Amino acid sequence: MQKELKRKIKEILTRGVDEVIKKSHLEKRLLSSEKLRVKFGIDPTSPNLHLGRAVALLKLKDLQELGHQIVIIIGDFTGVIGDTSDKKSERPMLEKETVEKNLETYKSQIKKILDINKVEFHRNSEWLDNLGYKEIAEQADIFSLAEFNARENIKRRLDKGSRVSLRELLYPLMQGYDSVAVRADLEIGGTDQRFNLLSGREMQRAYKQKPQDVLMVNLIEGTDGRKMSSSWGNTVNLLDNPNEMFGKIMSISDDLIVKYFIHCTRVPMDKIDAWEKEMRAEKINPRDVKIKLAFEIVKIYHSEEEAEEARNYFISTFSKKETPKNIQEIKVGGQEIKLTDFIVAAKMAESKSGARRKIEQGGVEINGKKETDWRRMLKKNDNGAIVKVGKKDFAKIVF
Repeated sequence: MQKELKRKIKEILTRGVDEVIKKSHLEKRLLSSEKLRVKFGIDPTSPNLHLGRAVALLKLKDLQELGHQIVIIIGDFTGVIGDTSDKKSERPMLEKETVEKNLETYKSQIKKILDINKVEFHRNSEWLDNLGYKEIAEQADIFSLAEFNARENIKRRLDKGSRVSLRELLYPLMQGYDSVAVRADLEIGGTDQRFNLLSGREMQRAYKQKPQDVLMVNLIEGTDGRKMSSSWGNTVNLLDNPNEMFGKIMSISDDLIVKYFIHCTRVPMDKIDAWEKEMRAEKINPRDVKIKLAFEIVKIYHSEEEAEEARNYFISTFSKKETPKNIQEIKVGGQEIKLTDFIVAAKMAESKSGARRKIEQGGVEINGKKETDWRRMLKKNDNGAIVKVGKKDFAKIVF
């Protein structure tokens, strides 16, 4: 039993992990019978959680399964202020209404990974709304301007003469005070959050609490090879349907296969190592390993049955160049509809401008024929036609 616990703890502290502060201290606590309060914060800057966020959520699941208390802080206050830790320019303040709309489905998305009946949820407006200038000034006194300016992105912006607002100096204080408010023993976050995570330790010391340990997980790249980010639209979202999710995973570059297996699944490491060696030795086609990867990820957020269906859909549609049998039908009211409106109605683009871009770039076909005129009107004589967007999305026109 103790041997298995040690194995699990070793994997928690190493798999997909960039840095742990303090590793020996945290390992000792995890091996004891102590129940840790594990903090993770999410700012609702987008309505969708994606696989990049799920890297930390999977780590929380590992800890939850060992009996530790997961504390999730929804940053309804900090989300309005905006964190620019990983940004090349100042992030604009969000309207409170936007933040509220974004966080509506967060619990249902988190539920795909964690047992939310055992999760302690908070909004950080519970305590940040009530702080006055005196307490904020006392918190600000804990840190120096030099420490803030030393952060890579901030230094780069200052060197370029770009604007850095005083508001941005307050964000680490707020995230740090969150740790005080929930009495965190451990905080999980991405490597881009290093300064903010460490601020929690300093803030806790100032409030006479034991400083939290910190576990930083690696960031993962999105479908275009850049850091996965909602603002870049390169995300694999937890709410993507099985076929869409499977297709997006299949679109990532081959050199990300192993990284995705490590960070986005819980496939045993010995299996991943074996596949990696086989790919390097060219004993196995990376595409076949990527299909296994897509299957495992879809299984986590949907079900094994839906993952199998998505795999079959992908193979029949893209490998055998077949049109899938179960195509969604979009019923059109009236005599006609703009092609851009139809694509949006079929959820094959998020906006009319996005649909227009897909059409102009040659990514749209009607009954197998490329359509590049975004002004195209679909009329009753198009009834039953199949619209294909990109490599994976299909919809039948029904008048």
